[in-house]
Amino acid sequence: MGDDIAQALETIFSVDSELYRNRGFMRRVGFGERPALINIDLANAWTRPGNAFTCDGMDVIILGVQRLLTASRANEIPIVFTTTAYAVTEGPNTDMGIWHRKIPVEVLRLGTEAVAIDERIAPEPGEHVIVKKFASAFHGTYLAGFLRAAAVDTVIVTGVTMAGCVRHTVEDAIGLGFRPIVVRECVGDRVAGAIEWNLFDIDAKFGDVEALENVLDYLERVAPFTVREAEPAARIARD
Repeated sequence: MGDDIAQALETIFSVDSELYRNRGFMRRVGFGERPALINIDLANAWTRPGNAFTCDGMDVIILGVQRLLTASRANEIPIVFTTTAYAVTEGPNTDMGIWHRKIPVEVLRLGTEAVAIDERIAPEPGEHVIVKKFASAFHGTYLAGFLRAAAVDTVIVTGVTMAGCVRHTVEDAIGLGFRPIVVRECVGDRVAGAIEWNLFDIDAKFGDVEALENVLDYLERVAPFTVREAEPAARIARD
């Protein structure tokens, strides 16, 4: 994104932020006590060049997600990856719905390299890879049930695209009672302006946008996440 665009967006958002705050928006949901890390569509079709779904800035995003994975794994925090993929992409009875009338989801074929999670952030045993058909990671998947069973109260969200799958996941998360935390340096899109606008709008209405270092500090302080029946939720370690 050019400096002129960045400056223009900063000016617009500064005015809009004042408007929202004066009307009681832009409150904080805050970090909870039992987080999960949700990585949205960081599969090759989005992270590698030369694909219809390729997003910009992936090298920065991948590096940030690597750090989040390390911190999450150290404290046994649940980790979920999503990818979007379809088993039947030809004929009249596909599992694509009508989304392919808008975007080329027919190239996202189940079992292909395109929909595999990028090997730079490869899931480890015990980490979930959820295949979804639509934008939100919650829509038609077991994600909400899995998180509730683990007593998760906070979802740390990374991935792509900011204007689509990330945004819809965040909106559904807060609607389902989870605290959404979007990691600023770890989300992307194909259009720079879409990233900045949606970060601003989510932070105003649907979740908290936090810097990577703030989220890492939180993950380092949270107590090790071990699911135990009939026991209180883990508490954040205090200094």
